[in-house]
Amino acid sequence: MKRILVTGGGGYVGSLLVPALLKEGYTVRVLDTFWFGQEVIPGGTDIVVGDLRDPETVSESLKDCDAVIHLACISNDPSFELNPELGKSINYDCFPHLVRASVENGVERFIYASSSSVYGVKSEPNVTEDLSLEPLTDYSKYKALCEDYLKQSDTKDMEWVTIRPATVCGYAPRLRLDLTVNILTAHAYFNKAMTVFGGGQLRPNINIKDMVSAYLLLLKAPKELIHRDVFNVGYENHSVLSIAEMIRDIVGNDVSLTSTESSDNRSYHISSKKIKDRLGFEPEFTIADAVTDLVSAFKDGKVSNPKDPKYTNIKRLQEIL
Repeated sequence: MKRILVTGGGGYVGSLLVPALLKEGYTVRVLDTFWFGQEVIPGGTDIVVGDLRDPETVSESLKDCDAVIHLACISNDPSFELNPELGKSINYDCFPHLVRASVENGVERFIYASSSSVYGVKSEPNVTEDLSLEPLTDYSKYKALCEDYLKQSDTKDMEWVTIRPATVCGYAPRLRLDLTVNILTAHAYFNKAMTVFGGGQLRPNINIKDMVSAYLLLLKAPKELIHRDVFNVGYENHSVLSIAEMIRDIVGNDVSLTSTESSDNRSYHISSKKIKDRLGFEPEFTIADAVTDLVSAFKDGKVSNPKDPKYTNIKRLQEIL
């Protein structure tokens, strides 16, 4: 596989994945509306500024592509709830055409980025891929429905695999500061204060560098090991409070830490044993590494104003919708 289409390549994960693909020698095409800016895309990338909901644009973008990494979506629950119809139209309604057009254009491999949130709240100590999906929000519901569509579709010779990532953390050119580790680190560094809502909830995370490695691995893995299968991808399952304490240890003991009650008691612990046993994937980087990378970026002036709406999905969407 030589030419890769990355939908949503201008997003948080995409902004680190696209350069990695180029470095690996792939030809990369990015389809994105670039609501968060186009400057994160490196030279040498074939850029299509367009909407996933436009069938002609999608079909044109797929020409001569050997693989698709489908990242594009309205990401996280608050952003989805801001405009549920928009969220559904992007996260689900256009998905069937993307799959059909990929088959029609001879795409060899289709990698779908779902979410570990599709499991809902589980009592099991380790959430594995064979457990039932019980999504609690529309965002996670449509992620699950896309998974189901793939399973039910006649994809002919096109190989496909679904990945269910934990919450991603760490620095990337198109940074998000609305994710647990990232936002707490920003508060600790810029405000010298963190507030944790609840704190006892377990939250699975994965360093963004490892997330990129997982996609690269799925592009190269033999068909018989991944086709029509699903993999959790996570690493550290820590409580929110322990994450905050870890951040304070790195940023400095002069950071205050306050814990308040929360109505959000979702707590889950995903298992990534399957992808380790099947593909040999083991994360190399930790939450602490993600925090250290963020602090370095802050010190280097790569984030001049953490309150800029471009770092928070819902604020940026409120500006443009």
